[in-house]
Amino acid sequence: MASNRYGSHPAYYGPQATDDEPRTEWNPSADTLRPVRGRHRVTRQRGGTIARSRAVLGVGVIAAVGAGGMATAQEGGAGSVPGLDSVRSIPDQIPVLNSLISSGDSGDTAGQAEQTVTAAPFSEAQDAGEALRARILQQAEEQDTTAQAAEIEQALVAAQQDAITAAAELAEEERLAEEQRQREAEEERQRQEEERRLAELRASFTLPLTSYTISSGFGASGTMWSSTHTGTDFAAPTGTPVKNIHTGTVKEAAWAGSYGYRIIVELEDGTELWYCHLSSMNVTAGQSVDTGDTIGRVGSTGNSSGPHLHLEVRPGGDPIDPLTWLRGKGLSV
Repeated sequence: MASNRYGSHPAYYGPQATDDEPRTEWNPSADTLRPVRGRHRVTRQRGGTIARSRAVLGVGVIAAVGAGGMATAQEGGAGSVPGLDSVRSIPDQIPVLNSLISSGDSGDTAGQAEQTVTAAPFSEAQDAGEALRARILQQAEEQDTTAQAAEIEQALVAAQQDAITAAAELAEEERLAEEQRQREAEEERQRQEEERRLAELRASFTLPLTSYTISSGFGASGTMWSSTHTGTDFAAPTGTPVKNIHTGTVKEAAWAGSYGYRIIVELEDGTELWYCHLSSMNVTAGQSVDTGDTIGRVGSTGNSSGPHLHLEVRPGGDPIDPLTWLRGKGLSV
């Protein structure tokens, strides 16, 4: 078993004495002491408190700039630095930061290694933090209000645009409806005017017979004509009165070969009306006749197969369809 005698550990108690030597008091020195391994003295960094103070100040500055930069920039104008006033006011709001800044400045100027920071009361720091928090919340609320106002403005602009578009569409519909009403009114006016014109024509034109049957139409072919039929045949009993269709002058009243007894009345526009195959004539050449005057009677003279009135209409010398011409004068045939 190892002995625990005094002086058995020279590393701690100096050189070991023998049994024959007298024991003396040992004073350690640099030569007799071994270096202690694994243990190092850490020298306190100069200015450490000031560095920590500046770090705290940096955090406060970042928080203030982030929370109040936008509102301060709006108040300060285009030439101001956003958040600068908020940064300057932080030391006044938080006494801890104020004391840290004051301590750091005095330490740098005097060249001192360390400064003692006197902490403000906890209640004051808490009040300053609540004030900063309230300001941040207020600015956030103002930003929300600004965003809501922008959305409302956009909605109003969109509503105004929709109203303008709806008004334009309504105006276009009204314009089209008005044009339609004008077209309908014009068509109605023209229709009424045509009716008045036809009524006037009916008053000035009349059919040659009051009772008749169409026995042969215009353009028909047959053995009775050399080419085609140049008029319209109104079949009626012999002796039926033949009326003058329109006011004019008797150009001819005489025998006309295959036409039998024929009366030609020339109208004011130069149109000639031929009344043929008459049994008798009541007018003479050069006589003026009015609408509805009896100028002769139905017969079967000339190239005829039975009693009828052969009527021809020649506006420019050549014959046209008498029925079409009569209908154009407002007469129903």
